[in-house]
Amino acid sequence: MSSREAQLLAKEQGVDLVEIAANANPPVVKIIDWGKFQYQKMKEEAKNRKKAREKQSELKQMKIGLKISDNDLNIKVRKMRGFLDDGDRVKIMIVFKGREMAHKELGTELLNKVLGLIGGDIVAEGKQQMSGRNLSIQIRKK
Repeated sequence: MSSREAQLLAKEQGVDLVEIAANANPPVVKIIDWGKFQYQKMKEEAKNRKKAREKQSELKQMKIGLKISDNDLNIKVRKMRGFLDDGDRVKIMIVFKGREMAHKELGTELLNKVLGLIGGDIVAEGKQQMSGRNLSIQIRKK
């Protein structure tokens, strides 16, 4: 229909005439309520932003003391596997307390034990790093 007829029809119904595709020949317009159209557009953009945010992997931290029991360690390993399955990266931190700093090799052994327990197809992002009283490494799924 002609643009004049469309404008008259929109005015009759008490709504707006909104241009949808300006580059089309002839231009495509809709007779809709402008406020409702803007609201739906805003909701769709928010949904798209949320989906984009969900796709980003988060960095989860897991702190482990040198004197952790086997059962507690297994629980933490199970939790780390869950994070990795969700697509997140995991930073494993071995925390040294007091005089434990004199035995850094125990921390390295514990870290290797944890990586062995996690198993599967994991990749270390960088090397083991000693920063202050923490020995840490970041891992992710292949």
